[in-house]
Amino acid sequence: MAGAGSTAVSGAGTPVAGPAGRDLFAEGLLEFLRPAVQQLDSHVHAVRESQVELREQIDNLATELCRINEDQKVALDLDPYVKKLLNARRRVVLVNNILQNAQERLRRLNHSVAKETARRRAMLDSGVYPPGSPSK
Repeated sequence: MAGAGSTAVSGAGTPVAGPAGRDLFAEGLLEFLRPAVQQLDSHVHAVRESQVELREQIDNLATELCRINEDQKVALDLDPYVKKLLNARRRVVLVNNILQNAQERLRRLNHSVAKETARRRAMLDSGVYPPGSPSK
């Protein structure tokens, strides 16, 4: 299949061959995926914010349980509950770190794609093609 993937179709339905076709396809794909990437990014950001709030609430509750345990005249063993809360907090922090790393990778990927798209657009506008690529 010679030339497979090097022919795209313009908005008018006519084939566009060579680097222009690839760039048109790449740009269309980028524009198609951009809303999903932005939505995913905003959802990850919202989850991270809620996890920070959850972590703060867990800390407050653990502190309050320790205070109640110290103030009680009757010995209540709240230590197992405090340990469970601290374990839950640790897991929340772990998930938050994973989300933060994924969001950073997504941001870097998005930046690289935008940079490559701008570079290719500049090459097309100037009429300069990299060595080994077919000309118009």
